[in-house]
Amino acid sequence: MLAGPDLKEDLQKLRGCRTGEAKLTKGFNLAARFIIHTVGPKYKSRYRTAAESSLYSCYRNVLQLAKEQSMSSVGFCVINSAKRGYPLEDATHIALRTVRRFLEIHGETIEKVVFAVSELEEATYQKLLPLYFPRSLKEESCSLPYLPADIGNAEGEPVVPERQIRISEKPGAPEDNQEEEEEGLGVDLSFIGSHAFARMEGDIDKQRRLILQGQLSEATLQKQHQRNYNRWLCQARSEDLSDIASLKALYQTGVDNCGRTVMVVVGRNIPVTLIDMDKALLYFIHVMDHIAVKEYVLVYFHTLTSEYNHLDSDFLKKLYDVVDVKYKRNLKAVYFVHPTFRSKVSTWFFTTFSVSGLKDKIHHVDSLHQLFSAISPEQIDFPPFVLEYDARENGPYYTSYPPSPDL
Repeated sequence: MLAGPDLKEDLQKLRGCRTGEAKLTKGFNLAARFIIHTVGPKYKSRYRTAAESSLYSCYRNVLQLAKEQSMSSVGFCVINSAKRGYPLEDATHIALRTVRRFLEIHGETIEKVVFAVSELEEATYQKLLPLYFPRSLKEESCSLPYLPADIGNAEGEPVVPERQIRISEKPGAPEDNQEEEEEGLGVDLSFIGSHAFARMEGDIDKQRRLILQGQLSEATLQKQHQRNYNRWLCQARSEDLSDIASLKALYQTGVDNCGRTVMVVVGRNIPVTLIDMDKALLYFIHVMDHIAVKEYVLVYFHTLTSEYNHLDSDFLKKLYDVVDVKYKRNLKAVYFVHPTFRSKVSTWFFTTFSVSGLKDKIHHVDSLHQLFSAISPEQIDFPPFVLEYDARENGPYYTSYPPSPDL
């Protein structure tokens, strides 16, 4: 109802969804990029194993789709419903351990998992969450005795002993004694909480409050920024950006007089009002990630741009905040070619009040002759309209000495 009629059309294209499967649609009018649909199992005690495996598959397949689509956060409703007769506590164990096991392996790709529960389920989730996501060493040690005997395999999938294939090194030899088995169990349990994802962080709400108050350490902020950039980069590498590439608004050309890579941005080729600017940001990251590892310069042609080509300050600020520190460190100059009075004022305000460290790198260039003092003309692939405009406004340029008047 909230997503709108387009969702109903998309659902009809899915051709159904079997128990344990997960299928993806857009979020449409919801405040989410995607909706992942899954079907939970009906529970009957004599088919308990099948129900457990199906419920595990629901959570695992949802998380796998989230990873493939480079989602940074996932919100789960309670997949097992009372109408289908699944015991709440059993189902909650499966939900929490499946998410925990998935994050142990793929924790770097998903930043946040939210369990959206009703008052009916909240108490059970609050009781069992510390068993799988202990927030301190004390909470971990208190929770260990309450972990169920069956915590699934390495991915949280339910294990059925009678269905396991056991290979004995010496058939007919007696099994290891009970003490060794208990010892082995102790070793396994000691690993709980040791994975990078399970490092104790105390109170997440307190950490967020510290971020807002500006009290987190520089190292922590840098780590969070790197994680955020890696998500953008992962999405940039997986998404089809051919429509943005076809604009020819950003490309690599030669090198400047200091041997640094020259990147060209053509303002007139950016139809700001007609394209998805998030995709434009992704394309910038996709192209620039390997360029920015070394020193580089940007040449921005503002030539003959209109109000439909002007990048607003909010987008530029977002771009500056998202990109990795190497972009800022290795950017040595920005040559702003054919600026207008308005663009000069806007640039001054942006570099003075919105970002720091960029102001001294901006060079306004009124003619190509000025640009050639830093970059040889043979090292730049000019759009034809830029050459025509500059010749009309400033006179023709020469790649070597001007021709003799006698010729």
